[in-house]
Amino acid sequence: MLAVHPDGLYVDATFGRGGHTGAILERLGPEGRVFALDRDPAAIAHAREAFAGESRLSVVQAAFSRLAECTREWGVFGRIDGVLLDLGVSSPQLDDPDRGFSFLRDGPLDMRMDPTQGESAAHWLARASVDEIVRVLRQYGEERFARRIARAIDAARREAPIETTARLAEVVAAAVPSREPGRHPATRTFQALRIQVNGELQELAAALPQALEVLAPRGRLVVISFHSLEDRLVKRFLQQEARGDRFPPDLAVPASALSPTVRLLGKAVRPSTREVAENPRARSAVLRGAERLP
Repeated sequence: MLAVHPDGLYVDATFGRGGHTGAILERLGPEGRVFALDRDPAAIAHAREAFAGESRLSVVQAAFSRLAECTREWGVFGRIDGVLLDLGVSSPQLDDPDRGFSFLRDGPLDMRMDPTQGESAAHWLARASVDEIVRVLRQYGEERFARRIARAIDAARREAPIETTARLAEVVAAAVPSREPGRHPATRTFQALRIQVNGELQELAAALPQALEVLAPRGRLVVISFHSLEDRLVKRFLQQEARGDRFPPDLAVPASALSPTVRLLGKAVRPSTREVAENPRARSAVLRGAERLP
């Protein structure tokens, strides 16, 4: 969907461990370049080690909400042939108990993409009101037992601070009266807290219009999302840009007055049964893309 050509300029705005960057580099010639961003210092350290000596790659530690700023610093603003956003948490982050993203292994309740910035999930839970916790669980986790869980968290933290993933998972599991088949009862709570701590939806909302700004004509934006809130935001943004309709909904205007900025690259793509069997974490992935119009 990126339609990589050998001398193109591409941005991998979510480097992770470099899987997509490596695949793009394989398709590039000597004149092509990849510019990679990641807010996680561990990802940046891996990039500099794994891709040492790769002159076609430039890497910077930054959230993708700084996409326009970074491309200006690189001198490629408005000249990019493709931008890739692979949203959510990466497997190395999930698998490291010290990062606090998963309830499968006990560790500090952190959840920050960049552990040097902002407050951890433990700190947020310690200060948030019951109503704030309810709002976050409902809005970001779509958790139907949000108030029951929030009250249980409040009762537990009065006894002792909730500072580990295992304790939070235990509190949530005890509060939830029924479970979704095949899902841990704390799944939605952990997702909601992670999104809250990292401001993920706000970051995405800020990055999407910047991605179109940095693209050259015919450049492509490709986004992989992993839950409905992300995908809904991406879908609505791309549909709006493809319509180009900036007028009030009750105002009749001629088609010539519309100014679409992109064309959609077909329907959303989801993983095949075989891919999910090989990589279960891909099961909820949704891929969407658009091409910037001249």
